Amino acid sequence: MARIAGVDLPNKHVEVALTYIFGLGRASAHKICEATKVEPTKKMNDLSSEELAELRKIIENEYKVEGRLRSETALNIKRLMDIGCYRGLRHRRGLPVRGQRTRTNARTRKGKRKTVANKKKAV
Repeated sequence: MARIAGVDLPNKHVEVALTYIFGLGRASAHKICEATKVEPTKKMNDLSSEELAELRKIIENEYKVEGRLRSETALNIKRLMDIGCYRGLRHRRGLPVRGQRTRTNARTRKGKRKTVANKKKAV
């Protein structure tokens, strides 16, 4: 099992296996394959050590992946919360950030429903 950027990559096509690294999608995986002259349909276990080294080198030098990317994202969110902008407040309260409705739905951000007593209207 190949290990790149601290991630054990499965024995799948190179183009698909590279997407297991946080920060790499299909498009960037395809660009990496073109840059290293590695065939995208080749399986990970069939790669030579030179090809693996070349993949590692390109990913480490040209892409922000895994820990660096996660920490940068966390710092960006923290900055928004610190300056007190609208997006930062939404992050702080655990509500949807990008303008979605919250009267219904938004369960992923709000969490499990909490029943509120005496919600019925008086007659």
